[in-house]
Amino acid sequence: MSFTLRAADVIEAGHTGEITLIERAFASDDPVLRAVALGSFHRQESLDATRLRVALADNDARVRRRAAELSYRIPDAIELLPDLVAALVDEREIAEVAAFSLGEIGDPSVETVLAGVAREHEDALCREAAVAALGALHTGLDTILHALGDKATVRRRAVIALAPFDGPRVDEALTAALDDRDWQVRQAAEDQLGISGESDSS
Repeated sequence: MSFTLRAADVIEAGHTGEITLIERAFASDDPVLRAVALGSFHRQESLDATRLRVALADNDARVRRRAAELSYRIPDAIELLPDLVAALVDEREIAEVAAFSLGEIGDPSVETVLAGVAREHEDALCREAAVAALGALHTGLDTILHALGDKATVRRRAVIALAPFDGPRVDEALTAALDDRDWQVRQAAEDQLGISGESDSS
């Protein structure tokens, strides 16, 4: 007996362990079901690099984004580095999440490609995500310092990304950020330097 598969059924299967139903959803023509299936696979600890690689190449952006979100959460995540690097030139919402996942996976070999995104991507949200990823990887200091000349959101992220670094260049950059025109950047610099004080929200 067949029935129409719904997203709610797939979500429930993620809790009850009905892997066959989740697999059916993952093979569905409905991209919503395919995206939901990824989360259910993950809940059942059945999500792996093979499935994520398929999803990262899906023809629907919702599925690719969900795959990018989950990529760093699996034991064999490092196998997805080439796929996530390729996703950095995908649509903005996918590129942003791919950059985040690359930072979380923790392999510094992606420094160069992340630096390219941080310096050259046309979307500030993607540049911000790449800067954050470099900070998470404890690498790319030159690029992070370069980002301190970007838009306010990117500058704030760059200040935060300086946390793993030290030295005169870092101290100079954080000191300069105390006079940034954006109050959130100033606050982030104060936090990094351990300065107690109040920044105007103007």
